[in-house]
Amino acid sequence: MSRVLLRGAQVITMTPDRPDAEHVDILVDGDRIAAVGENIEAPDAEVVDFSGRILIPGLVNAHLHTWQTALRSAGADWTLMEYLTHLHGEAVGHYTPADMHISDLAGALNQLNCGTTTVGDWCHNALSPEHADAAVEGLVQAGIRAVFLHGTPYRAPNIPHPLAEIDRLLDGPVRDHGLLTLGMALQGPQYSSPETAVADFRAGAERGIVVSMHQSGGEPSPGWEAVRNAGLFSPLTNVVHGVDLPEDWMKTLVEAGVTFTTTPENELGQGHGTPITGSLLSLHAAPSLGTDIDTAVPGTVLTAARIALAHQRGLDHAHHRQTTGMYANTPSVTSKEALAWATVEGAKALGLADKVGRIEAGMQADLVAVDARALNLWPAHDPVATALHADIANIEAVMVAGTWRKRDHVLLVSGLDEVRDQLRESGERLLRGIRPAASPG
Repeated sequence: MSRVLLRGAQVITMTPDRPDAEHVDILVDGDRIAAVGENIEAPDAEVVDFSGRILIPGLVNAHLHTWQTALRSAGADWTLMEYLTHLHGEAVGHYTPADMHISDLAGALNQLNCGTTTVGDWCHNALSPEHADAAVEGLVQAGIRAVFLHGTPYRAPNIPHPLAEIDRLLDGPVRDHGLLTLGMALQGPQYSSPETAVADFRAGAERGIVVSMHQSGGEPSPGWEAVRNAGLFSPLTNVVHGVDLPEDWMKTLVEAGVTFTTTPENELGQGHGTPITGSLLSLHAAPSLGTDIDTAVPGTVLTAARIALAHQRGLDHAHHRQTTGMYANTPSVTSKEALAWATVEGAKALGLADKVGRIEAGMQADLVAVDARALNLWPAHDPVATALHADIANIEAVMVAGTWRKRDHVLLVSGLDEVRDQLRESGERLLRGIRPAASPG
């Protein structure tokens, strides 16, 4: 297998008990990181000089409805209710398997371009097995690492998740691809009857896969208590948004190892509510990050990290002024914490903490090179902050499982013009399924 030695960069490993950034080499052997250290000797390896760059773990977008890529920006001014009406009430039924494929392909390629190597693809528009397979094929074709979270359009509260589809995917389309993992995009206890919620959670636990669900405002419904009483909350449980969960419930879920994913730009813009970053930090936990929907916001995880950081700092400064009459003298949240939300915590939320999110021997070789020589980042006095402040133009190279997906600022993909054309045609046709008042122009 191929061996690649990366030299010259400042490396942010995100590994505990190591410096925030250090000048070390990284040896990649096949799909894994073989060694991290100074002056590594590997005569048989290809040497890549990354002087002036910062190497970080591949970013993790833990919550993205990739199937909506063809409708990018169409809902930038929609409220949450308008989004639910236009997307889930009017557009979903018009999706063909071809629409699913092109949106997942283009959406995954965009994530790679932005430095995301792992995506939690929350696919709650699998109208048929053909729709699900087409979405999976889009991910595979892009070459991204993904947890395909299988879901369906909204159902009646007493209708369980289609487990035959979960087992079919586990036995075939997902099992056959090393970069894919399967999870369940559940309606969850907020939108299911107690009996259905328990059955869905138990099905996920029996299969050992991540179950993820939305919770967006309002007091927890009886389904939450039913799942808790059944002892089914675990580290394989992922709650998206979590807005307005009471403090006692947050504490219960954190103690059970449940992970949380916040999508700060969309939550603030569409009206979900206040991101729960501060609530988690007060419980010595932390969020993972997602960008949620390209329909409304850009799909850049580093932007989500900066928004989450600035929003929480703003809340903390305001609280400090209210209680003391003065600004805070020290930051309540650091840049490294925000970068961890986009790497370490994302890997944990998707059940991949033993594979990605850190740069250390034995982990998958999912790496991103940030060109710190660019005018918007230079001089890079603080490598962690510099990486956090990077834009798409600064993402020079992206490696997934030891394979380059982007080099010299260019995606390594053929037929990109055709992908664009198919994506545009799909989006224009799907928009015709939305009532004229929602159409652009």
